Amino acid sequence: MKVAVIVKQVPDTETKIVINAAKTGIDEANIKYILSPYDEVAVEQAIQIGGDTTVISMGPERAVEAIRTALAMGILKAIHIDTTGKTYDAYQTASALASVIKEGGYDLVLCGKQAIDHDNASVPQMLAELMGAPQVTVVDKMEVAGNKVKVQRRVSGGAREVYDVTTPAVFSCERGLNTPRYASLPGIMKAKSKPIDKKQADAVLAGATPLVQFANYELPPERAAGKKLTGEPAEQVEQLAKLLREEAKVI
Repeated sequence: MKVAVIVKQVPDTETKIVINAAKTGIDEANIKYILSPYDEVAVEQAIQIGGDTTVISMGPERAVEAIRTALAMGILKAIHIDTTGKTYDAYQTASALASVIKEGGYDLVLCGKQAIDHDNASVPQMLAELMGAPQVTVVDKMEVAGNKVKVQRRVSGGAREVYDVTTPAVFSCERGLNTPRYASLPGIMKAKSKPIDKKQADAVLAGATPLVQFANYELPPERAAGKKLTGEPAEQVEQLAKLLREEAKVI
């Protein structure tokens, strides 16, 4: 079975985000980047399934770091769709990925349920549509037998949905599907020398044009400082009631 796993390099959740002066994106000067956590789950699942596994990432040159993380974990091959110097929206990203995946003839496509930077959770769905393939999102259980895949996902109210899907198919992976492994030292060393097939984004876009244009980037306003209530309990209750009535205007 040929398995493609789609990954994205994202800012570390502990990194302080600063918008650049032109408000066209984030200032990358002091950003630490990581492999998106949900994508780690997809990588682990691909390794457990086995077969001919390939990691695919669309991004600038630095995205190679995320690719090598997946290789160090145990993925066999790699493709980098290079976007250096340009930006593409989710639809264009899905279009480029679909082009590469169709060319590669993959049976199974695994993605994280969403990247933790924009949190759009849109590329897996668009990718499946462009491939003309069935999809199931937010999967937390999976069994593969030949060209049949049985998956489960949680839905509201504690219920579960169960799907039997025939490949080729696209699945987005939720935490709980597995526990991603840590890359071993030998794996890290081998990953450094593994070849990465590089493709230019414009060459695989299949003519896709952006559906979304970003006007500018802004951080949310800082939260106002909290107020500390003092005095005896009865006095604090009186102060709280006054604040809720006069400032919050909720009573």
